[in-house]
Amino acid sequence: MNLRHTMKGRTVLTAVAITTGLVLTVAGCGGGGDDQPDKAASSAPAKDDDKGDDQGKESEAAEPDQVLAEATGDGITLKVTSATRDDGGFVTVEGTVTNGSSGSWVAADWRGDERELAKNGGSVAGASLVDQEGKKKYLILRDTEGRCLCTRFSGALRQGESADWYAQFPAPPEDTTKVDFQVGALPPASIELTEGE
Repeated sequence: MNLRHTMKGRTVLTAVAITTGLVLTVAGCGGGGDDQPDKAASSAPAKDDDKGDDQGKESEAAEPDQVLAEATGDGITLKVTSATRDDGGFVTVEGTVTNGSSGSWVAADWRGDERELAKNGGSVAGASLVDQEGKKKYLILRDTEGRCLCTRFSGALRQGESADWYAQFPAPPEDTTKVDFQVGALPPASIELTEGE
């Protein structure tokens, strides 16, 4: 009798295991949402002709690569992609730097001459904004410990590498819409300030 109950138990367990496996397989294959419209199909714009499609691709590609200004020197290319006046009374400038030189590059001459800024290591701490019309120069903002409110590079950029950077400055007067961004030995890059959202 003991053997008979054991055999019956094994048969029941096997049946449960097979049923569970089938249920999971059917649920996995079901995909769900077949009664909902295809989101990819409904969000894709209707194509009238190839020309309209190409224009859509160009506008998509233009957004992330928008460059307000560019400065190059000694194989280093600095691009400014954003210069936004924020509500808190400061301006945030952002962009990329690319090492096109034949060796590694560290931002040693970008950190500024002030002794306090030397603790920032390779950084954008020596950058400034110059208002030519108002004849004012705006230095980078710092926190209470003297660290710049800017990118501090963690190491050298090897040949061909790029890195993102940002720097924050006191905001010029509201009527100032154009300033020159200056850092290191690079030539000044003239940029238009935009209002933050």
